Amino acid sequence: MSLTLLRSLIAVAETDSFAQAAARVHVSQAAVGQQMRRLEDSLGVTLFDRDRKAPRLNPLGQALVPKAQEIVQAYDSMLDDLTGDAQLFGEITLGAVPSTLRGLVPRAVKRLVAAYPGLRIRVVPGLSDDLAEQLERGALDMALLGPAPARRSTLIWQPVAREPFVLISAPDLAENTPEVMLASHPYIRHTRRAAAGRIADDWITAQSVTVRIAMEMETLEAVASMVGHGLGVSVVPDICAPDPAFQALRKHKLSAAPIRELGLLTRADSPKRRVADRLLEEVVALLE
Repeated sequence: MSLTLLRSLIAVAETDSFAQAAARVHVSQAAVGQQMRRLEDSLGVTLFDRDRKAPRLNPLGQALVPKAQEIVQAYDSMLDDLTGDAQLFGEITLGAVPSTLRGLVPRAVKRLVAAYPGLRIRVVPGLSDDLAEQLERGALDMALLGPAPARRSTLIWQPVAREPFVLISAPDLAENTPEVMLASHPYIRHTRRAAAGRIADDWITAQSVTVRIAMEMETLEAVASMVGHGLGVSVVPDICAPDPAFQALRKHKLSAAPIRELGLLTRADSPKRRVADRLLEEVVALLE
């Protein structure tokens, strides 16, 4: 029985799917099926109910998962007491909100990998709520997101930056107050599925401003692109490490501007905490 088989078992349990588990451990779906057969053969037991179309863990398989997690975690952390950089190797799965993917994340990851060539970092984009959920069930090692999630003893939140919301417009759009610009130009809305979109909508409601929604976009990058092409204006966080397209937009300060807090979220029991701390240092250094 190998750690590879146990990692695949954990992936199957957490995703409830051979296909999704295969994507996580970077093998084919057929390979995951073969690995689970090998695990069963090595233990001399049946771990899956294969009477249905999609195999599901049986009670014995479900009982084995926590034991497998203990073994994998013990292996990942066994050198902690011997060397300070014990965890700075292997694969790390980092979740990140899309607004960090064009500037902050690639620059921080580049610096981290340059310092620790043994690291392999897989970046998973997503919205804050989705990333926090994936982190809690163990699909991610850490996540750069915002705002801070509800405080839970199982999670550790480390703030990185505070991004005040601003009104963005194309550089050639005539200057005026944000209230007038919102009332006189189409509004490019950031989806309420995103925390930043909800914060922007709440501010607009609190200011009693009526907007004409022209379109709704899934990411801040898409919002910025539409605004940059003169299709409207929007209320978004002033991204702390912007890409050139966002940087070229005109930013207008808002009265009683809300703040998006960006931070790094990790599990309290994660064996990859040292990597998270080093990544946090690189992020903070880039923002100073």
